[in-house]
Amino acid sequence: MTLIRARWPLAAGLVAVATFAFAHGDVAPQAVNTDTLPDVGEEWLTENPYRAMEPEVFEEAIRVGASGYNQNCARCHGLEVISGGLAPDLRFLEAEEYGDEWYAERFQHGMTQNGITKMPAFGEILGQKAAWAIRSYIETRPDDRQVAEAAPKLTEMRDKLAALAEDPSGADVEAVKAELMELNAGFETLSGAPVADSAAAHAARVIDGSPEKFHEAAELISVSLSAAQ
Repeated sequence: MTLIRARWPLAAGLVAVATFAFAHGDVAPQAVNTDTLPDVGEEWLTENPYRAMEPEVFEEAIRVGASGYNQNCARCHGLEVISGGLAPDLRFLEAEEYGDEWYAERFQHGMTQNGITKMPAFGEILGQKAAWAIRSYIETRPDDRQVAEAAPKLTEMRDKLAALAEDPSGADVEAVKAELMELNAGFETLSGAPVADSAAAHAARVIDGSPEKFHEAAELISVSLSAAQ
């Protein structure tokens, strides 16, 4: 059974380290607010329930999952889920039941090796809704090579958003959103998920015409560019 999709020559190395992660030490899991997500029951599922729900529910799961991932997982698995090579690169977990089963088991029970906690058990602390929200975020990460290749366009877009944050007068918000979504459409996932949810898509959802949101959108793209370098 192949759980991690081998698409690059590097993938073999990623599979080899898929059972190793940084020790978490004394870092305590941080609670994730999942109030905006529908309940999925108490019994643990073996497949991501949000994947098959309405697009707006899945988008909200990704948003919640991004927060949960950054609070609890990024320290070991990397910003934008881009591993530094010691922790598993979770972007390669297939976005289907096989990958979900592996993920759910590890999320619930963690991992201990030679008496050392490599990954804490998050199941009872964070719960199932948070687990599948984080999974939704992970499986929709874009291919960082494609993000790097699109860096000139993303940088241009970031600078445009930063300029609009300074002076949003006359901004065509819908046109800016469309431009961001066009950029997002050029990215693929590494999990096999049909649609990537890149920083460009996130930025498109954020902007509302206000200077604060244009600034937030520009920062989202800056972080993505840094992670893809």
